Amino acid sequence: MWIFYAFGSALFAGLTSILAKCGIKKTDSNVATAIRTIVVLIFSWLMVFLVGSASTLAAVDSKTWAFLILSGLATGASWLCYFRALQIGDINKVVPIDKSSTVLTILLALIFLNEGISWIKAVSIAAIALGTWLMIQKKAVTAPAPQESSQTVSDSKPELAAASESGAQTSSVHRGWFLSALLSAVFASLTAILGKIGISGIESNLGTAIRTGVVLVMAWVVVFVTGKQHTIRTIPRNELFFICLSGLATGASWLCYYKALQDGPASVVVPIDKLSILVTIAFSYFVFKERLSRKALIGLCLIAAGTLAMLL
Repeated sequence: MWIFYAFGSALFAGLTSILAKCGIKKTDSNVATAIRTIVVLIFSWLMVFLVGSASTLAAVDSKTWAFLILSGLATGASWLCYFRALQIGDINKVVPIDKSSTVLTILLALIFLNEGISWIKAVSIAAIALGTWLMIQKKAVTAPAPQESSQTVSDSKPELAAASESGAQTSSVHRGWFLSALLSAVFASLTAILGKIGISGIESNLGTAIRTGVVLVMAWVVVFVTGKQHTIRTIPRNELFFICLSGLATGASWLCYYKALQDGPASVVVPIDKLSILVTIAFSYFVFKERLSRKALIGLCLIAAGTLAMLL
């Protein structure tokens, strides 16, 4: 049964990225994260009361509390980095890096959870790593044709200077989204391992609700530290709508994910969850018209194949 929850997590996680991208065109990514976490928190506690696990809160031991809090902090850091990367980068490049956390998660599961790595998983890790590298490669840029006269070259100097400045800014943005996406993957890996340990002695819905509370506090602290709280009133209504939908999708994904993680092995649940990249890429094509190059398409196939091979 846990495998169905894992695939449900992948579906909702894929929708989360698209909905979030729609909600942060003008809205600050940290503010959007803080708002959507409120929705996730409400959704999480609603499920706690529906399944009747609220009464077990007093029985949660200190070790479980510690790992749930650490998992929540890692999740908050991952979210802040991920949605910052989404705001300034293309979905088709940000998502593959974030999903590469599968590789690190498997290695951490080997070290801390004693979940072995077979030769199939080793090949799968290599396929995911290669596929991610292919997907984030920049498209080749055609060099400008040489100028025919010295007068033309002289006249084009201002344009060349402006192009050079624009290129430098583009390079800076590229480094910004790449670093944010990479940190998102690292923190996501820590989230899975800490979450696996933290929910071993607690009902999964209750564990999700507790760690979401930690994420909420962390997200709003970041908003106030960066002085972005005054921008809340200026958020466009349509973006607020998508931010809230993103929160609902995240809540559904989390509930499925941690139920699957509680009953199944982390080294299998996490790869299935990462198949959300297929959902995200498909929607990014139809919603944002982001097309994959041939190299990126090969990379996507490698990531999907490597992920599915984890189930063998």
